[in-house]
Amino acid sequence: MAKKVFFSFHYQDVVEFRANVVRKHWVLKSDREEAGFFDKSIWEENKKDGDIALKKMINKALEYTSNTVVLTGTETFERPWVRYEIMKSFLRGNHLLVVHINNINGKDGKTKPKGRNPLEYVAACFSADGKTVTLKEYTDGNWVEYKKIDGKSTHICSPSMSSGYENKAIKLSSLYLSYDWTLDEGYKNFSSWLK
Repeated sequence: MAKKVFFSFHYQDVVEFRANVVRKHWVLKSDREEAGFFDKSIWEENKKDGDIALKKMINKALEYTSNTVVLTGTETFERPWVRYEIMKSFLRGNHLLVVHINNINGKDGKTKPKGRNPLEYVAACFSADGKTVTLKEYTDGNWVEYKKIDGKSTHICSPSMSSGYENKAIKLSSLYLSYDWTLDEGYKNFSSWLK
């Protein structure tokens, strides 16, 4: 059964074509079932409608998805809306994974150096009883509370989310895997990376 996937990415990687190679690779397969996913992502350029409207669009696009794939280029790790999509996906229980895309030739025919893993810059701090989680982001050289979801940093979490992590602070990069689209043969293996 094909999974519903939300792709998170920096819009510049769409302009340079790298993000589209991953998001549209299903076109070359015989059908969506073979590709293993349906794309539920939105375009970052919609930010002109304001923060509240963009949050509503992201939240709506995440509905009924089970996976959030962070397509990672050079600047993706520092994009505020990518962080929002990561944090919102984490709280809703989506499986997260990072796919590095800088080894894909851009529309200029060139590759770029590998970008930083965005999950290295966000963390979950679980309470001692495992009932709540406080979200944090690394910014300006410090770990600070992430309050961009409903104006608060601490949220109720499910027992399955916190199991084994009670009273611990964990970077999301230690909870989820990352892949390189080219080196890890994403065209062939992408559907196996999803849950």
